[in-house]
Amino acid sequence: MKEYLIALSFIVVLLSCNPRTDKTKAKPIAQPRKTDTSQLDTSIPITYKLANTEQWLALNKTDSFKLEIALAVNRTDYANFSRMDSVIIPADFSYAKANYLPFPLQVEYLKDVRKIIFFSYPAQTFAAYENGKLSYTGPTNMGREAYATPTGLFFTNWKAKVAISTVNSSWVLPWNFNILNKEGIGWHQYSLPGYPVSHSCLRLQAKDAEYLYYWADQWVLANSYTISVKGTPVIIFGTYDFSVTKPWLQLMANPHTFDISLTEIEKITQPYLSEIMEAQINRKIFLLSEQEIL
Repeated sequence: MKEYLIALSFIVVLLSCNPRTDKTKAKPIAQPRKTDTSQLDTSIPITYKLANTEQWLALNKTDSFKLEIALAVNRTDYANFSRMDSVIIPADFSYAKANYLPFPLQVEYLKDVRKIIFFSYPAQTFAAYENGKLSYTGPTNMGREAYATPTGLFFTNWKAKVAISTVNSSWVLPWNFNILNKEGIGWHQYSLPGYPVSHSCLRLQAKDAEYLYYWADQWVLANSYTISVKGTPVIIFGTYDFSVTKPWLQLMANPHTFDISLTEIEKITQPYLSEIMEAQINRKIFLLSEQEIL
């Protein structure tokens, strides 16, 4: 780790997007709200209860803050949420969305990692960190049992505001960001029924997919066959119990069922840290050389 920190100290911190490779200059019309940690109060435990969906929506569907949290807790989107007979709901909506999801708000172990994204298979949630601070988090629906999403370390590759699946041409994939080029696997907006159902990809709500589309970095290619600079590191980890239809119901008995500890994050990241730091240094060196040319 020390040799990476020494190298980093001699590199100027530059913009995260390479203007020659990222052609999408436009910003989203409305950037999603970042995690607000000021509302966190760990002295008051968050508990959950079961609610009739129709009745709950009749009272709360115009409350965007509550609705966003309810969708995240049920790992779904509005279209699927509204069709459910019952949903799990926090007893108290006093906190920011991140406090209802399992990733920690701060990870000191990641303080030297400029950007990284985690996808948890068992929790069906993702988290984006900047220098160890949680920047953004939300629900995901990953690969079903027959087409499980691969786990391990990956890097973001190319992206497209709208992509068409090579598996089925009727699958239109907004805000697509590839992480496995040959396999065609990445994250994108698509229907979230509330459990793993995809063809290996990482499904997201539209606003979450859009946010990560602009937040993460693309690769830089030396030629058609060689990667010169890797994109943002992505770690996919854990296993999912496919015998359980709605594992989120366990939150009523134990609100911490899916919590991801600091120790777990460190254990998951440690085998890949050298590769992550090497790629990070390489990107900064490349961007520095690009700035000198310009």
